[in-house]
Amino acid sequence: MEYHKLVRDNIPDIIKAKGEVAVTHVANDTEYAQKLREKLEEEVAEYLHDESISEIADILEVIDAIAEYKGFEYKEIVAVKQEKAEKRGRFAKRIILDES
Repeated sequence: MEYHKLVRDNIPDIIKAKGEVAVTHVANDTEYAQKLREKLEEEVAEYLHDESISEIADILEVIDAIAEYKGFEYKEIVAVKQEKAEKRGRFAKRIILDES
């Protein structure tokens, strides 16, 4: 079966432990950036189908990988998030904008 998708680091070993063959390669920067975007879309779609804590964890894992690839520091992300929350609010009040 062909996949051509980004997988977690231990997946090839798990496949080999089952007695199967995992054909892999290491992505260059361009391919890695593209596959991270695809993986994020995949994980969000899985969450929309199954709103579980496991799917949220998968989304966060991909976001962490994207942030690391982009060179974003966690404290910088938190600071930007906080700044946006202070200026524009959060989603806690469940406000739906019907018209503007």
